[in-house]
Amino acid sequence: MIPPDANAAFVAAMEDILDVYKRLRDAGRPLVCLDETSKQLIEETRTPIAAKKGQTARYDYEYERNGVANLFMMFAPLEGWRHVKVTDRHTAIDYAHALKDLADTHFPDAETIVLVQDNLNTHKPASLYEASCRRGATPRLALRMALHSKARQLARHGRVGTRRSVFAMSRSPHCRQTRARHPGRSLGR
Repeated sequence: MIPPDANAAFVAAMEDILDVYKRLRDAGRPLVCLDETSKQLIEETRTPIAAKKGQTARYDYEYERNGVANLFMMFAPLEGWRHVKVTDRHTAIDYAHALKDLADTHFPDAETIVLVQDNLNTHKPASLYEASCRRGATPRLALRMALHSKARQLARHGRVGTRRSVFAMSRSPHCRQTRARHPGRSLGR
């Protein structure tokens, strides 16, 4: 069902993403879903009480704020692979560095990486060009990425969501089909 407030951009993004998710595994063009979130870092203000026989460890509800970390969550459902990259911030340059790490470290032999992501303002080819130009390099990374942006509404309506995918895709019909095609592979690799 398409939500009543959906527009042409929403429908186009949804159809594009659903078409991408129907593709079969291609080692030269791995499908990678990317999402990000931030987490507050806390420090205990009181020493926790260690667990005893018949009683779990206890922690006080008071804590001290200790900054925030950004998490880039990457998930390749057809490869059985996932990774979380932790950064201090979430800027266009941080995004570009996360994709460089993805391409050079995790998928160095891929001709093109099919990247599904939300439409956040930093998730644009311009971010890759900006990072390349700062180093005086050519934007080769942008040429290796096939970017597919999903509308934020897709995640809200439960259609497609990489944050959900990273943590719960193993229960989805798509993942069950993938496991049937690739028996013996686990998402933990």
